[in-house]
Amino acid sequence: MAMNTSPRLDASNLKVLEDQLNYEFLMNKKMSQYAEYCNDSQLKNICQQGAQKHKQNYTDLLNYLNSHQ
Repeated sequence: MAMNTSPRLDASNLKVLEDQLNYEFLMNKKMSQYAEYCNDSQLKNICQQGAQKHKQNYTDLLNYLNSHQ
């Protein structure tokens, strides 16, 4: 029988991850929307970079969560 090398997460840690995933998703959405509102190219770029960072954070958290199932 193969052993699972990644420990399962308990309920409190799952709740923290759920909250953080929701936060990262929302911030990605907000930063993308802010970028659409910007007329200044530098500010638009900052918002787009922020959106991309939150998207990457979301993906990283989701991959972490999936690796512990």
